[in-house]
Parts: sequence; C-alpha cells; structure tokens
Amino acid sequence: MNGYKTTVGIEVHAELKTKSKMFCGCPNDPHASEVNANVCPVCMAHPGTLPVVNKEAVHLLMQVGTAIGGELAEYSEFDRKNYFYPDIPKAYQISQYAFPFVSGGELAGVAITRIHLEEDTARSQHDDTAEKSYVDYNRAGVPLMELVTEPVIHDSKTAGDFARELQLLLRTLGASDANMERGEMRVEANISVSKTEELGTKVEVKNLNSFKVVEAAIDYEVKRHIELLEKGEEIIQETRGWDENRNKTFSQRVKESADDYRYFPDPDIPKFKRSEVPEFSDTSLAEISAETPESKRHSYRDLGLPNDQIEIIIADIKREKVFSKAVEALTEKKEITTLGNYFTSDVLGMCESKSLDISSAHPKPFAHLVKIVVSGDLNSRVAKDLLQEVVFEGLDPLKTAEERGLLQKNSEEDLIPIVETIIAEHADVVAEYKAGKESSIQFLVGQGMKATQGAANPGVLVALIKKMIAEQ
Repeated sequence: MNGYKTTVGIEVHAELKTKSKMFCGCPNDPHASEVNANVCPVCMAHPGTLPVVNKEAVHLLMQVGTAIGGELAEYSEFDRKNYFYPDIPKAYQISQYAFPFVSGGELAGVAITRIHLEEDTARSQHDDTAEKSYVDYNRAGVPLMELVTEPVIHDSKTAGDFARELQLLLRTLGASDANMERGEMRVEANISVSKTEELGTKVEVKNLNSFKVVEAAIDYEVKRHIELLEKGEEIIQETRGWDENRNKTFSQRVKESADDYRYFPDPDIPKFKRSEVPEFSDTSLAEISAETPESKRHSYRDLGLPNDQIEIIIADIKREKVFSKAVEALTEKKEITTLGNYFTSDVLGMCESKSLDISSAHPKPFAHLVKIVVSGDLNSRVAKDLLQEVVFEGLDPLKTAEERGLLQKNSEEDLIPIVETIIAEHADVVAEYKAGKESSIQFLVGQGMKATQGAANPGVLVALIKKMIAEQ
C-alpha cells in the first residue's frame, strides 16, 4: 500500500417489503411481468395529485433502526431532492435530508450515520440495437430505505462482510428480501486513499450488485487511486460504475453535492412526530426488532452448536425457521447438537443434490427422529436412511421403524441366534480373531449389522460376539 490508508463509506439502498408503494396505493411489485402495470396518477406525478406516506414503510425502517441501536427521531420530515432524469416522473425525488428517521447505530462493527426513507426511481431499459431507451414505471415510488455508514471501513473484506450482515438483518426482520441480483438491495462505495489522517478525494462507485463486486470494485479503486497519486496526478471526485466484463470501474459523471439537488421540505407531506404514533414507541419497536442475526447466534451458541453450523443455519430465513421449530421440540443439548449435525450435513445435502425445498420440511417428525436416535432406540445409520421420508414426507419415525423392524436391538436374547449363525458361517475369521487379529471383530460386527438391517446395537453386538467366541 506504500503507506496509503484506505477509507471506505458504504451507502445501501434496499426496497422495503410493503404491500403498496411509498406514497400511493399501487401494489409494491416492481418485478411485475407487465410493463407499467402498477402505476397511478400519484406515482406518475400527474398534476393535482398528493402523496400519502406509507405507514408500514416507516414502521419497517424504524424496526431496522432499533435493531442496530440507532436513535429514532422524535421529529422528521420529507424533502424534495431535485434532479431531472427520465426515470423520475416528478423531476424530483421525495427523500429525506436534514431530519432522517434514524441516526447513529452500529452493525457488524461498522458505525452507522443515518437511515432514511425515500421513493425508488423507475427502471430504464436500453435497446442498443434500436438506439432507443424505455422506462418501466412499476418500480417508481417503491419504498426505499437508504442506510449510510461512517467512513470507518479500511478494507474491502470488511465492506463486503458489512453488506452481507445488513442483507441478513433485513431478511431476518422481514423488512426486505434484499436480493441484489434483482436490484432489491444496491450498494454504493465511497472510496478514498491518503497518507495522512485527512481523507483523500472521494470517488463513489454506484450500483454494485453482488458482494463479490463490492469487494472487487473497492480493491480496483484503491489500486487506481494509488497509481495516480504515485504519478503525481490528481484524483477527480466523481461517480463511477462497474464494468463486469472488464472487471474495472469507469467514469459516469462528476459527483454532485447536496447543494446541486436543491433540497427543500416537501410542502405536500405533513411533518412527522413519533410521540403521536403509539406503534412507533421505543417499547413496541424493541419487541418487534429483538430477533436479529446476532441474537440468534448467541441463542444457538448457548445450545451448544458450533459457529460454522450456526452461520449455515441463519444464512437462510426458510432454513432457520425449520431448524428453530425442530429445536422447540427438543430438550437436551445432545439432542440439539445431533439435530445440528443431521440438518447442516445430511438434510441440506439432500436439498442440494435432490432439489428439495427446505421450506417443505417437517420439523416435528425430524425432531422425533433425533430423540429416538439419542435415546438409543435407533442407530445413526438407519436414521439417515429414514431422513428423507421423515423430514420431507412427514412420516412418523417410530411407527415407520417399528413396521420395518428397524428399531435397535439392544437385548442379547434377540441377537444370540444371529451371532451363532455368523460365527458358524465365518469360522476362518473367528480363527483369525483368536490368533490375535483384533480387526477381524469388525468384519463380524458388520455381518451382524447387515443381518439386522442396521438395527442391532453395535456395542451390544461387539460384546456378545466376543463373549460367544470366548465360550467356544
């Protein structure tokens, strides 16, 4: 790095998961198959129309603010952010400037500056062949949460990890699906390098659509900045995009300042006072926002699960929902750790190899199967053979094992005839064992497991085989 210090601030836009748009009653479905299907005079900015604030969107944003320990504003207001693009039907965007709903907070070790609400833009589509551009207004007016971090990130991995944790938080709270490939969560990185404590010239890279691209764009810009400075050249404050084909950034426009947008309070939207809305009280919001990825990590650690399994479980909301319901049916730590082993390896492995949907799993029969295994009534190999039927078809594991004669045989009385046959049929192996070849016993145990379809208790089987050989 030649003595240069990298400083990165992150801005994230996430579409909130509400039924309707931010300021009108149109369905919040920006991915509608029919172009311009979800539009109305309000979101198309027809003269004389008035915006009405979506209360659900404000509530979701405040849940996020509470979850990160931010300060919820008692007073807030919406502003007009003025700029003219084809995807902004009003020629201004309703956003927030001086009085955001949330200030401060922290996530994944990164300090947050603010979180505010605004409306999303329409989606532009370019046809290079016809040399035309089209605009789909289904997305215009969709509730958009913007989160801005402090410039406290100093490497690309930290930036990527922060974005991953934010996506997981939004999904856990049900605030947003936050699918980056669908544009439901867009990341922008503000990057500078300097050899002093003062920040260098900032460059913004916009619309980064994957965590891998976020990290790659930051690394590319840091390298580009240092090379320019080392050559004595000036870094221009600008907005850049990411070229996925060439794995490099490119200049889009000179960076605007807040003054360029001519912010002013929107005269059509009443001012917001939180004390006047009971469901926005600290107590109400804290109760809703209590379940976060970090709180889930702590809970599962207390239950004895290792960190690698915990991250696999909480990484997917549907996955974690199934697992948590199965945990509710268990009482002992050994049962829960056994459940974790089966779930993260065998069950999720089935989902991947056989294209099974984890949300169709049956948690209670799964938990019952684990209980039978831990109690010693069913051995692990047989349990794994039953997993798919129990977990994805909901079969009663105990009843199924009984009907198929798979319950573990723990009594010597049940196993004596089987062992007698094995010893008689494999006299040469018995002779090897008597001669001191200890490993021969494993072959005989294997034959016993095969004869009982895996139902014999291996420990009882070993002891019985040794006993009966000694008595010969």
